[in-house]
Amino acid sequence: MCKGLAALPATCLKSAKDIKHKIGFLLQKPDPPKEQKSLKEKEKEKEKEKAKVTVVNRVPLAEIEKWKTSFNNLIKNEDGRKAFTSFLQSEYSQENIEFWEACEDFKQTSVDKMNVKARKIFERYVEADSPSEVNLDSATRELTRKNLEMCDASCFEEAQSKIFTLMEKDSYRRFLKSKLFLELSQPLLDNKPCSLEKKGKRHISDRSQCLPSYA
Repeated sequence: MCKGLAALPATCLKSAKDIKHKIGFLLQKPDPPKEQKSLKEKEKEKEKEKAKVTVVNRVPLAEIEKWKTSFNNLIKNEDGRKAFTSFLQSEYSQENIEFWEACEDFKQTSVDKMNVKARKIFERYVEADSPSEVNLDSATRELTRKNLEMCDASCFEEAQSKIFTLMEKDSYRRFLKSKLFLELSQPLLDNKPCSLEKKGKRHISDRSQCLPSYA
């Protein structure tokens, strides 16, 4: 055992320096692994998506009546999609309509850009634990993955159909009973706010637009 600095042999001093170096290294805070960083970035993207709010235009009542007859009439209409998107945002499930719209846009993509766009859509909406993952069964997810190998306009056809049916049987029915839809179905009265915000009433001076109301 070493006693006092004067009595320390060279080997003992070297060992002490090595121990000090190792302790200093262990005390340093390591950077988080890339996997952890990736997960944190995905969580931030999800929070940004949740914070989005879609503005709904005031729509003629005759058009709104068509929305009641079928989900297809609603989703094929631009104002209808905006209203439905606003409702889905209130339920934190807007990724479904966003994926459906991305698939519609993909079908119009030129062949030379399809591979890149298809990969982006897959990584954002279809891949497990993606930032805006939609609710697909494993078989459809795997089929879509294989479709990327021979990419064409029908690449997301099965997945898009599944999400369309999911929205039609679930969210669409709740949308028709929501405050937002009921308000849009009523004639706009003077000096009356056209909607409600999530945390209280707010007067809208421009009656051509209507902030979403939460069901």
